[in-house]
Amino acid sequence: MAYEFAGATDVGRKRDHNEDALLMLPDHNVAVVCDGMGGHEAGEVASSIGVETVKRFFEIAADLSATWPFRYDRSKDEGQNLLSVAAQWANQRIREAGEAESGRKRGMGTTFVGCILRGPKAWFGWVGDSRGYLWRRGELTPTTSDHSLLNELIKTGRLSEEEIANFQHKNVITRALGMADATEVDVNTFDLEPGDVCLVCCDGLTGMVTDERMAEILTKETDLQKAAQQLIDEANANGGVDNITVALIRYTP
Repeated sequence: MAYEFAGATDVGRKRDHNEDALLMLPDHNVAVVCDGMGGHEAGEVASSIGVETVKRFFEIAADLSATWPFRYDRSKDEGQNLLSVAAQWANQRIREAGEAESGRKRGMGTTFVGCILRGPKAWFGWVGDSRGYLWRRGELTPTTSDHSLLNELIKTGRLSEEEIANFQHKNVITRALGMADATEVDVNTFDLEPGDVCLVCCDGLTGMVTDERMAEILTKETDLQKAAQQLIDEANANGGVDNITVALIRYTP
């Protein structure tokens, strides 16, 4: 099986440093985006620990005789286990780093969204409001569901369309790496068709560019690296109020 990888990250138009972290591991068919949070550059530290830990885990997991940092769950398949354990280990290491600091980085955390491909299948795992999508023949389908206060209220039907549009706490997330001693990782699985593109990104993209516009860019620009840069350029053109990070993987069997 063959996969084509591309990705980019940008500080945006309003921030003075980038608290996002991008990880692409073509050798392991993995892409991850982490969006850090916390004062005094703690978000940047948390997202960096997140991707460094995930990278190290997939290096370990490639050795079939290696011991994983968390037990393999027999009720889950390989992709679910890989993403879940990677995120759980990152959560643990971020917690440990925060507790080791005397104040400045306590409470730091990061969102996590990762995509792993094995044959004609893709798994999307996430914690927080960074998102995954599957582009197919001009249409973009969400593969994740935000762990956010707004999304929880939407799912319970407690907000009108007007209230959703004017909601004041859109950035409040209900789950993140580093938020608690243990974290729950949601994972969705999708069958792939030739030409499909898997997308993972932070809310600095989705908050600035509609799903419809992202689909249009991916449809018109077949060069994957140029498409990634166009998505970032579009977010910046629309205000670029946050850091912007995107990873793309095309399935080309």
